[in-house]
Amino acid sequence: MRDMCGYRAYYYIPDFPALKNDRLLRAATGKEVDKVPVWVMRQAGRYLPEFQAVRAQHDFFTVCRTPELACEVTLQPLRRYEHLDASIIFSDILVIPQALGMTVEMHPGVGPVFPTPLQSPSEIDQLQEDGAVSRLTYVGDAITLTRHKIEGKVPLIGFTGAPFTLMGYMIEGGGSKTMSKTKEWLEKYPKDVHKLLSLLTRVIIDYLVMQAESGAQLLQVFESSADHLTKEQFAEVSAPYLKDIRTGVQQKLEEKKLEQVPMTVFAKGGGHSLDVQVTLGYETIGLDWTVDPVEARKIVGDNITLQGNLDPQDLYKTPEEIKKMTIDMVQKFGKHRYIANLGHGITPQTPLESMTAFTEAVHEAF
Repeated sequence: MRDMCGYRAYYYIPDFPALKNDRLLRAATGKEVDKVPVWVMRQAGRYLPEFQAVRAQHDFFTVCRTPELACEVTLQPLRRYEHLDASIIFSDILVIPQALGMTVEMHPGVGPVFPTPLQSPSEIDQLQEDGAVSRLTYVGDAITLTRHKIEGKVPLIGFTGAPFTLMGYMIEGGGSKTMSKTKEWLEKYPKDVHKLLSLLTRVIIDYLVMQAESGAQLLQVFESSADHLTKEQFAEVSAPYLKDIRTGVQQKLEEKKLEQVPMTVFAKGGGHSLDVQVTLGYETIGLDWTVDPVEARKIVGDNITLQGNLDPQDLYKTPEEIKKMTIDMVQKFGKHRYIANLGHGITPQTPLESMTAFTEAVHEAF
């Protein structure tokens, strides 16, 4: 059942199976763990033959919009890899621009494409903010279904793209190595940029609250384009909105009398701004592979969890090399307030045995 805004009313949330493995949540909130928890960004994805079998029959966004299919591919890596300590719901950050009325297509070999990207700031007013989250309830349905199907084996992570990252896709029309159009907007239309970032922030807050209501036990915000920002730009067009998201989710969950959900911020290429990220209020800060674990801990301190950060390309090494590198990485981070992961998403051609070697090594490190 849903309330009048399209959200699940909190008193109608079904009882979920008891959580059997809470390492991820314990690490995120600073509690003692028996082993370092491990999961991998994009762990439900193209490197798995069982995922490819689903995609052979269904369009990418059809999988995202069909709770039964999204649930199935979310569970696939858990069936294959016994050492995973978390699942992350199968979806995409670009479902938000879709909910705002923009067309997004997934082109084979290219990735996401916007046939009609934002050409000028005047088009911001055409975005359909009203009702946007109600058009994303299929994500909530997939989360609720998965929480039941996962039977408490591990926690379920929900996620979103960050405002600057989403804005970049909406302006560039897809992925971009230069972000030249977006950077032009930053220079030419600063007021309009903040108008768009504010709109996206409002939608993201409600979207994440809906995910928490639906059963997500941890929420991650992907600022995947932070590598295109200088430290000064990060402080201006990324950090304030990331902070607003954390504060807004916290406030709305409190208003709805719902349990607070730990949150992770992952700013790829944002290592230059770790000191700023510390102030944003997130329980966990994700690191890409360019950041040294020891230096990161010095900057972040002992009261925030770190997540990361093996280079995804290292998974093409031999299992023996992967185990050695992983154990070295984990021991540098330490057992307290640490979640093992890659420094970005796992790549499509990654050998299956590499994931086995990585996840096993994490649990063997201490």
